[in-house]
Amino acid sequence: MLNSMTAPWTLTPITGVFGVELTGACTRDGLDGGWLSSMLEDHRLLVLRDQHLTHAEQVALARELGEPTPAHPVIPGHPDFPEILEQDGAKGGRNARWHTDVTFVPSPPAASVLVGDATPIFGGDTMFADTRTSYERLAEPLRRMVDQLEAVHRISPLAYWGEPFDSALDRTDAQQLFDDSAKVPPVIHPVVRVHPTTGRPNLFVNPGFTSHIVGVSRIESDGLLRMLYEHMTQPEFVLRHRWRDGDVVIWDNRATMHYAVDDYGTTERRVRRVTIRGGLPVGPTGVESRIVVDPLIAVR
Repeated sequence: MLNSMTAPWTLTPITGVFGVELTGACTRDGLDGGWLSSMLEDHRLLVLRDQHLTHAEQVALARELGEPTPAHPVIPGHPDFPEILEQDGAKGGRNARWHTDVTFVPSPPAASVLVGDATPIFGGDTMFADTRTSYERLAEPLRRMVDQLEAVHRISPLAYWGEPFDSALDRTDAQQLFDDSAKVPPVIHPVVRVHPTTGRPNLFVNPGFTSHIVGVSRIESDGLLRMLYEHMTQPEFVLRHRWRDGDVVIWDNRATMHYAVDDYGTTERRVRRVTIRGGLPVGPTGVESRIVVDPLIAVR
């Protein structure tokens, strides 16, 4: 357990809208979890340089933010640290698609803590999009419209392998993923989520797991989601993190989405993630997330 003394960090903004880099101290020397949570809510993304955390230290850091979840609903965690999801580019874990972590469950994670173990000699950056600022910069008529909408989210069997699905899986592994994913029921989330702590609304749809908007035609759903995704990923709302050995990246999973750029070929890239348990999303109208019970809503 980390002690409550706030370390003497140097804070440097990364973009004009979100993200801050923390340098000059080490989490193992003492960190106030309340301060860290406040920083995360303010900035949506924190980059802690030169940390070189062990697996146990990563889990301890995550616990300062809340309760870690199991590594993943269908992918096994580390044998000694079940909270840790290991992602190895050589084994298919490339994540080359915009997504917000695990939105295919009723209560997605509140935050994620990612540690880099092997940095490619070139490429392998991670891009993040600020979904709070992108909501705020929608035109007012569009904000009023999306405030009323809900969308279905579901896991796809190869959701974490990017596109095209050129993974390192064999057919047996792929079949197991397909079977396990089929057991996870789709959920409905509000298209706009009100942050439970800050009270600020943000867009809560993502190309990785959102299949369609409820109650509209396919043409309307596809067109609206395409417009929102193009809006959310404008360069003005995007931060690109270039990894260095020892980096820790923490993001507010309620107000961001991210994309692991698959441009590093066969160069080694390994990261490990811990997610923090989150609450049930609530929209501006008070609607709450829930499991889909009507197959006519879920089908697409």
